[in-house]
Amino acid sequence: MAKSISVLLVEDNLAIAKQVVNFLEGHGWQVDFAATGKQGVQQALNGQFDVMILDLNLPDIDGLEVCKQVKSQTLRVLPVLMLTARDAFTDKAKGFGQGADDYLTKPFDLRELALRCEALARRPQLHTDTSVSEGGLSMDTRAMTVSWQDTPLAVTGIGFKILHKLLSDYPYPVSRSDLISHIWADEPPESNALKSHMYTLRKTLEKASGQPLLHTISNVGYQLKGLDNDV
Repeated sequence: MAKSISVLLVEDNLAIAKQVVNFLEGHGWQVDFAATGKQGVQQALNGQFDVMILDLNLPDIDGLEVCKQVKSQTLRVLPVLMLTARDAFTDKAKGFGQGADDYLTKPFDLRELALRCEALARRPQLHTDTSVSEGGLSMDTRAMTVSWQDTPLAVTGIGFKILHKLLSDYPYPVSRSDLISHIWADEPPESNALKSHMYTLRKTLEKASGQPLLHTISNVGYQLKGLDNDV
């Protein structure tokens, strides 16, 4: 069995959570725990996990919504194993529809849970092309790092998503609406949020490169220029 797997367990039943944590940590795995859906989303987006074990019945937002938010807001490959007492086909269909990668019903065998987690943890290894680069700017979507000419840059999580979209579409511009959809899916924030993140990212890139790289294109959106010193 794999010896180094990082797991996020989102489960409000403390007795079940304790059993799972003790069993997986007994195999040398690292396990973080969240008792609510909102905590689970926050930890999934801010941490580095190989697998998320997700209960459906949570006290605030249910597991389906948690899965939806995590899958739409992270660039990392994070397999989700749904763990629930709901065993009807329609429930499973809803789970897979929101991005679940596997499904295990309660009661369950802890050994099977561990085997399924191990199998899911291997999936991201198939996605070997995690780097995106153009000219002097490069990103690693697995390590969540950005650099300009091999010098690391400090960017926020939202800034990383903005830059990833712009770099993936380079040299073409990206509309404001496409960026908002890419970052926040169907839950956009108040109107000035994107502008604020753009300002911060623009200053970070300009300070590192010594030239403007992120440009506002009137009536279009935003565009990266000068990555190959072409302006």
